[in-house]
Amino acid sequence: MKLDARSAARILRDPGALRVILLHGDDTGLVRERARTAALAVAPDLDDPFRVAVLDRDAPERLEEEVFALSLTGGRRVVWVRDATDAMTAPLKHCLGQASDTLVIIEAPGLTARSRLRTLVEGHAEAAAIACYPEEGRALEASIRQMLAAEEIRIDPDALSWFAGLLGPDRAATRGEVEKLALYAGRGGQLSLDDVRACIGDAAGVSLEDAAFAATAGDRAAADTAIERALAEGTSPIAIARSLLSHLHRLRRARLAMDSGQSRTDAMRALRPPVFFKRTEAFGQALSLWTADRLMDAAEQTQSLELDCKQTGAPDLTLCRRHIARLAGTAMMLRRDR
Repeated sequence: MKLDARSAARILRDPGALRVILLHGDDTGLVRERARTAALAVAPDLDDPFRVAVLDRDAPERLEEEVFALSLTGGRRVVWVRDATDAMTAPLKHCLGQASDTLVIIEAPGLTARSRLRTLVEGHAEAAAIACYPEEGRALEASIRQMLAAEEIRIDPDALSWFAGLLGPDRAATRGEVEKLALYAGRGGQLSLDDVRACIGDAAGVSLEDAAFAATAGDRAAADTAIERALAEGTSPIAIARSLLSHLHRLRRARLAMDSGQSRTDAMRALRPPVFFKRTEAFGQALSLWTADRLMDAAEQTQSLELDCKQTGAPDLTLCRRHIARLAGTAMMLRRDR
């Protein structure tokens, strides 16, 4: 059967009578995290060789052997398969045709919608398929809150919004940054926007902000330097596109407020989260250059950039560099025409 996000969380905490959990999708970090959650629900000690067996993609012939092995110390067994392909379909089908209480957890991030393995799991009453795709927007913010709540840590709304805007599409990287915040705040602590900035000021997301602010202000040299630093730090092109899009939308909201009669200062103050004081000059420069219509055009081009970067084989790094250069070039042209 196929599970939605709400059902998935419950099943991962308590698999019940399920015999197979298949985790697939683009977010490999989320795939691994959910696999670990499901495994711990059945076998609290993942280092116990009598209850937990880990197989790789090249060992489909061992699946049946491990599924029907006895737990010498008692308790339900877990067979954890990593990087699975459709080669696992036939042995898994054979296992499902026989009685067993072993839970098979399969990590298969590369499966397509037409995969035979997905078809088998989605059509079986004792198996569940869970899609693991990158979170964004409110879903990402909810996950961050949940991770921090586990340590009884609260985070201010503007801090949460700013922090979520910096994160890329990989769950493992997100959890790493959240753990850094938790260590900074301490159990039971409270995180403000200044706290979050102080804690992750060296993160790749700051390079993204540097690139976005410099490009829209017409500082080509600074924009090029910032985007190269972000890419060198491992930031994904999709995260770059999303960061740029968020920045352009914030600029457009402020520009529309100015067009309706607000002063530039008041329009910037009204944004949530507020513009960081060290970036108000660059943000103000961009507001003086760009019209609301031009910002909308730039946002649409940035959305196209994200779609292009998702295409298999696309030169995504080159596309990002070129897009930043175009934004900076447009801002420089607007400055000359003033």
